[in-house]
Amino acid sequence: MAIGIEAELILTNGRIWRGREEGVSEALAVWQGKVLATGSSADISNLKGPRTEVIDLEGRFATPGLIDNHLHLIATGMAMGWVDASPAAAPTLAALMKQVSDRAATTQKGGWIRARGYDQVKLDTGRHPTRDDLDRAAPDHPVLLTRACGHVSIANTRALELAGITETTAVPEGGVIGLTNGCLNGFLAENAQNLVRAAMPPAAEELIDGIERAGKHLLSFGITSCMDAAVGQVSGFAEIQAYEMAKLSGRLPVRVWLTLLGDPGVSIVEDCWRAGLLSGAGDDMLRVGGVKVFLDGSAGGRTAWMTKPYQGEPDNIGVQMLPDAEVEAVVKACHDRGYQMVCHAIGDGAIEQLITAYEKALAANPDPDRRHRIEHCGFPAPEQNARMKAAGILPAPQMAFIHDFGDSYISVLGEERGLPSYPIGTWMRMGLKPSTGSDSPVCSPDPFPNLHAMITRETGKGTVMQASERLSREEALQAYTEFGAYSQKAEAVKGRLVPGQWADIAVFDNDLLAAPAEAILSDTRCLLTLLAGRVVHDAR
Repeated sequence: MAIGIEAELILTNGRIWRGREEGVSEALAVWQGKVLATGSSADISNLKGPRTEVIDLEGRFATPGLIDNHLHLIATGMAMGWVDASPAAAPTLAALMKQVSDRAATTQKGGWIRARGYDQVKLDTGRHPTRDDLDRAAPDHPVLLTRACGHVSIANTRALELAGITETTAVPEGGVIGLTNGCLNGFLAENAQNLVRAAMPPAAEELIDGIERAGKHLLSFGITSCMDAAVGQVSGFAEIQAYEMAKLSGRLPVRVWLTLLGDPGVSIVEDCWRAGLLSGAGDDMLRVGGVKVFLDGSAGGRTAWMTKPYQGEPDNIGVQMLPDAEVEAVVKACHDRGYQMVCHAIGDGAIEQLITAYEKALAANPDPDRRHRIEHCGFPAPEQNARMKAAGILPAPQMAFIHDFGDSYISVLGEERGLPSYPIGTWMRMGLKPSTGSDSPVCSPDPFPNLHAMITRETGKGTVMQASERLSREEALQAYTEFGAYSQKAEAVKGRLVPGQWADIAVFDNDLLAAPAEAILSDTRCLLTLLAGRVVHDAR
């Protein structure tokens, strides 16, 4: 224990889970924003000086600050001001359209209405809403309603007109424009959504507001670090500036690992490369991470690229966003420049394409510690997992998907393919260091459904999605902390509560190692969040 140093802060009389290997201690001391020492309350009290702040945890449970390893921070913050189209808020089509109509009544005529969160499988109609539905709800406003997954949107007539979309509009590569009897029905999937988004670019202040609003929301859950999974998707390179401005003005509430959008045609990688923004550039609050390329869509939306057709749709294997040669060229170019890759691949077809591209890039320019990631990695074949292990490729799943969408996976793929999806237990046993996240605003960043899904493999309806993929409590917390840090190459500075690491800490009102699973899901709150030893959320 350090001699002659006076702790700035001491947490005492708690159950402080420091990490899977380190276990639980009673107290912790902080100095210069980092963990100074851990141990018994008596031991740590020796570091107390006249200016030391002391927080009595009163027996409560604490962990390293949680790391949401895949979400969209700007989009989450902006969507918090949109119409809530989630099944909880709008369980029927009529209720959803009333939400849109109510927003129209308080929105200036001609102003945009954005809504997000519906799942057609959970609507009473069992179908996507249509252009006509939205026209009836808001005839005087452009409306864009986005599915929970973010890969499908429905536009009304005014929105389609502002975007210049007609029945003769060329369909963008990797996109779908829906037609019914030769007429636009408002359905836009994947890259076709960009046509409407381009008609409503946000101002810089909106981006900063989104960063701050979403960051504070994360802190309320005990999440102190996140990965923004596609910087550039909302407003291009301007998002980099927005992040820097938010940091400089004290409006960046959480640590952010920036993932650069690298899709051909909308990539910000060249701009970042010219500015010297390589993987690793920045500091522990704001750091450039990897490059993101979308290879397919979402399983629930039947656009994830599978090797076998979706149930009841023998001609549909999802959407292959890019040809093999283009994926391999983009991956190799970024890899050769020193970028980590964090590409989106959900179906086994996309996973195969991505692993192959990673393998080829690594063979041509070896780097055993590059840690290329597969974002989502929902439906891998066993041999694909083995290749990931051999190549040092990391799965980056969002286990909240099991809770929110597990039943949808079964409905579109059948039990044989749906139940073993997102096999985090297999990855943990193989030593693949799986992390977890929410993909917010696809799912809520609320960590408790995520933790519940990892330890029970239960969907929101109670369906068990292959019990052999369950994690222990310690493994689930490790995925949410240490392995989140590892996949960002940050395991030396965060993810555990050990001397020298940042004192990023979350305190909960339930013991996550001992509380019943149902209590974790629906009766647990984060009471206190600390970032670098400073209280940034207090709900005690």
